[in-house]
Amino acid sequence: MSATAAAITVSDLTMAYGSFVLQRGLDFTINQGDIFVIMGGSGCGKSTLLRHMIGLMQPAQGEIWYGKENFWKLDETDRAAILRKAGVLYQSGALWSSMTLGENIALPLAHYTSLAPKVIDELVSFKLSLVGLAGFESYYPAQLSGGMRKRAALARAIALDPDFLFFDEPSAGLDPISARNLDQLIQELCEGLGATVIIVTHELASIYAIGTNSVFLDGEKKTMLATGDPKMLLKECQEETVVQFLTRGTGKREVRTV
Repeated sequence: MSATAAAITVSDLTMAYGSFVLQRGLDFTINQGDIFVIMGGSGCGKSTLLRHMIGLMQPAQGEIWYGKENFWKLDETDRAAILRKAGVLYQSGALWSSMTLGENIALPLAHYTSLAPKVIDELVSFKLSLVGLAGFESYYPAQLSGGMRKRAALARAIALDPDFLFFDEPSAGLDPISARNLDQLIQELCEGLGATVIIVTHELASIYAIGTNSVFLDGEKKTMLATGDPKMLLKECQEETVVQFLTRGTGKREVRTV
């Protein structure tokens, strides 16, 4: 697959809770190797769109394609096979509080592979070292700072060397320096793994620092208003709602990553 090939294609997607339509007419492409940002105001459906992509919520209408596979037309077994190639970092980290970091990261390796326990232990140590937590295997989540828990959750998300990484507000609750460090880590891991990254966030610093492609969802019009590189949208987009979001309401088209 080439660097510009479509990794995920969303076609005419409608998201709804019963008769309440949250978003309709979503059409965009996530290319292989993108750091793709789902952005928009609060309550517009960003996290809901993520749930549609990772198999937790079925579309009211439309299609989601992984390469040439129509995800929601597949049977449960084939969908699960696709999702085994994905890692997810939830907003809270979602680490098991009763398990050590080593046990948390070993869990997907033990469940989805037939690797020997010694090999799993070595992989756990390697994944923790990648996120700057070498030697923390025996620590429990409660013993860590918020930033360290996010990094530990990231180590678990990359345990199986996924093709896709999904992040829901990864910087939420972090101070600016920790958030910036996490952005850099995500970028480095994306390049190292060759993964396609999909991030839900409203943090402009993160959007401009690492985003290479994006979609903007509008809660009032209940549809997407723009798609493309966030920095190019800042320069060229004519949708006032998008401009106001990307400039924090100032209208000044300047990229600020700090």
